[in-house]
Amino acid sequence: MPGNSFGHTFTYTTWGESHGPAIGCVVDGVPPNIPLAEPEIQHWLDRRRPGQSKYTTQRKEPDTVDILSGVFEGKTTGTPVSLMIRNQDQRSKDYSEIKDRYRPGHADYTYDAKYGNRDYRGGGRSSARETASRVAAGAIARKVLTSILGDGVVIRGALVQMGPHRVDRDNWDWSILEDNPFWCPDAGMAAQWAGYLDEVRKAGSSVGAVVEVVASGVPAGLGEPVYDKIDSDLAKAMMSINASKGVEIGTGFAAASERGEDAHDEMYMEDGKVRFRTNRAGGVLGGISNGEDIVVRFAVKPTSSILISRQGVTSAGKEVEVITKGRHDPCVGIRAVPVGEAMMALVLADHLLRHRAQIGP
Repeated sequence: MPGNSFGHTFTYTTWGESHGPAIGCVVDGVPPNIPLAEPEIQHWLDRRRPGQSKYTTQRKEPDTVDILSGVFEGKTTGTPVSLMIRNQDQRSKDYSEIKDRYRPGHADYTYDAKYGNRDYRGGGRSSARETASRVAAGAIARKVLTSILGDGVVIRGALVQMGPHRVDRDNWDWSILEDNPFWCPDAGMAAQWAGYLDEVRKAGSSVGAVVEVVASGVPAGLGEPVYDKIDSDLAKAMMSINASKGVEIGTGFAAASERGEDAHDEMYMEDGKVRFRTNRAGGVLGGISNGEDIVVRFAVKPTSSILISRQGVTSAGKEVEVITKGRHDPCVGIRAVPVGEAMMALVLADHLLRHRAQIGP
């Protein structure tokens, strides 16, 4: 089955290429009578939109979304919601030199090996441009969550590491995320990143990052063991993001160095409810949400498109030096933050609807 769709009960399928006329998605399983208008989707797309600072690609895309179906008189109808975002700033000529060249770190060779052809213009379907469609679908997922659970469900993402430089969690402040161009919760580290990324960008290189996404207000009981655990679906969701190379839930890989008495979250009762003194499990036990914050982190590799010459090969098998021209993010992790938030919302909406189908309202 082609891998362009995600979800079980709440599903979405994305379509389009980086330099085609448009990209978009079809979102199915949306309950009826949920108020939905284009500005509500646009708000989230604007957070991901390119060209908003010197630290992201300078491709100028307004990312204006059009609702084509599934909404009537301001409310969802229960039928598929189709969304379209037109591409308006393609520069396909920037890629003419790599038409017959496989760039190291890109999907050029693997797409050609699989399909026998490839869209070399900005990577075509493999481009991070596709993630705009995910963010649009995620906006609808957020509406589904709040329509059922209320406004207490909050999904927030932050950049917690750029290259070797990590935030100081003692300085964590969610309120300053939009006060800097990095979605950084540590004001001091945001200032340090600015100088660091300037050096990387001017050298024609790129750098990796770690994104953390936290969902608060999620009720206990979501998840479908044993093969559709909520954390396994979250891992798949985050790994599907372009350039993602690793995912961890809660303590993650650090748990491998801990002892049992240090690794587990002790429990207590509060107002008749089970609570946890710590959240090393990241809000998930046995693949089911436990009512605490769901915490996911994913590592993003350095952007493969750089101005430093690297060895590649041509489609004819000749070894060549490759420099990737065009407009690219020196740290793709920055714009991956709203994408990670969207993927969290999509997984939670899917599992919430699956749970209601099993248990009832």
